[in-house]
Amino acid sequence: MAAVDHAQKISEAPGILQGDQKGHSLLKKYLSKDVAEKLKNDKTGMGASLWDCIQSGVANLDSGVGIYAPDAESYTKFSDVFYPIIQDYHIGFDLKAGAKHPPADFGLDKLNFPNPDPTGEYIISTRVRCGRSLAGYPFNPLLNEQQYKEMEEKVKSALTGLTGELAGTYYPLTGMDKATQNQLIEDHFLFKEGDRFLQAANASRFWPTGRGIFHNKDKTFLVWVNEEDHLRIISMQKGGDLLAVFKRLIEGVKQIEAKLPFSRDDRLGYLTFCPTNLGTTIRASVHIKLPKISKNLDEFHKIAAKYNLQVRGTSGEHSESIGGVYDVSNKRRMGLTEYDAVKEMYDGIVELIKLEKAS
Repeated sequence: MAAVDHAQKISEAPGILQGDQKGHSLLKKYLSKDVAEKLKNDKTGMGASLWDCIQSGVANLDSGVGIYAPDAESYTKFSDVFYPIIQDYHIGFDLKAGAKHPPADFGLDKLNFPNPDPTGEYIISTRVRCGRSLAGYPFNPLLNEQQYKEMEEKVKSALTGLTGELAGTYYPLTGMDKATQNQLIEDHFLFKEGDRFLQAANASRFWPTGRGIFHNKDKTFLVWVNEEDHLRIISMQKGGDLLAVFKRLIEGVKQIEAKLPFSRDDRLGYLTFCPTNLGTTIRASVHIKLPKISKNLDEFHKIAAKYNLQVRGTSGEHSESIGGVYDVSNKRRMGLTEYDAVKEMYDGIVELIKLEKAS
């Protein structure tokens, strides 16, 4: 679509620009008419426009954030809207004051996370994941079919070379047989097309081309290829042994990074499709049952927020709790190291379990 058409769409965007009544997203909060007018004709070197960034938030007025980056340069090209949103979401990361995300540090010299629930009374499972983008490629909305295929081949080659407990198999979505598909769904591994926020962001084109899932023999290490981000690297297992889960993730990232260059910004850290997932991109989480303190859901969210934790339904974002199980994770990803992000989740979970026992 021509840039002039995009500019027109921005000028007419319903429910987003300040002054309109609909929508409560961060996009609506920070995309003033002045900023929209200033940026509506700008494009990145890869051809991303402001419209490419905001189209999902315009289509989904119930978005919490409402903006995605079609390529790495969008974060700086459209910083007038991205930076205030990033600053609002990532509490304590003050871009106005010149904040810079620190260098990567997984804290290998100080890892110490004793299992906070050794009897398995509360924690069902533990997971740590991070997102990565391949340097030199745009993000989903700008990728063409050939680039999807090219990236899949590069990533598949890198994953095939993983060693030790990480060694496993890559399953492309294209041509996947029914038995494999059913098994991956049963294991809760298979991501699906159909998220309306991603579809409106133009992130589901050429589906399932270039998409796939890798997992090791024990199904404790996974990599999602070209779902929302180029790579989602995931370590997970039953129970509350965060130390084992985090160590496995670190080893996986190290082995993959040795073969593939990742997009990183001096100020914002690792860059991915969604501005909520920058910096460390680390999301450490547990599936946990806390029946007493979760009885009042509003109160549960307030308690979790005190420890910089985020509460979601059992299946993650935009889902409900099933059987009283909640997904609880660190909220902060920027302005702190990978180790600190994981420790924040760990310390918060320890406190939540203490509160549950005392209730």
